[in-house]
Amino acid sequence: MIVAFSVTPLGVGEDVGEYVADAVRVVRESGLPNRTDAMFTSIEGEWDEVMDVVRRAVAVVEERAPRVSVVLKADIRRGVTDGLTSKVETVERHLSS
Repeated sequence: MIVAFSVTPLGVGEDVGEYVADAVRVVRESGLPNRTDAMFTSIEGEWDEVMDVVRRAVAVVEERAPRVSVVLKADIRRGVTDGLTSKVETVERHLSS
């Protein structure tokens, strides 16, 4: 499964990069395949392990922010591995032809 999610601290002002970095650090330290862009962090793995990482990423932000907003989108597809890479490669292949 691939989960794309964003964690946004509320009530801490406009500069939230430090809080977001805390959440991304949790994801990267998980050892699961992941990718971060300007809007979301995507993580790939089995349901329980991915959702545990998302929960811990939210918790680390919640420790310092009075309110946290989470947006989550999941692609649940049995038997697919390396979807973070293969999905992008498929689109790039179509773009180059």
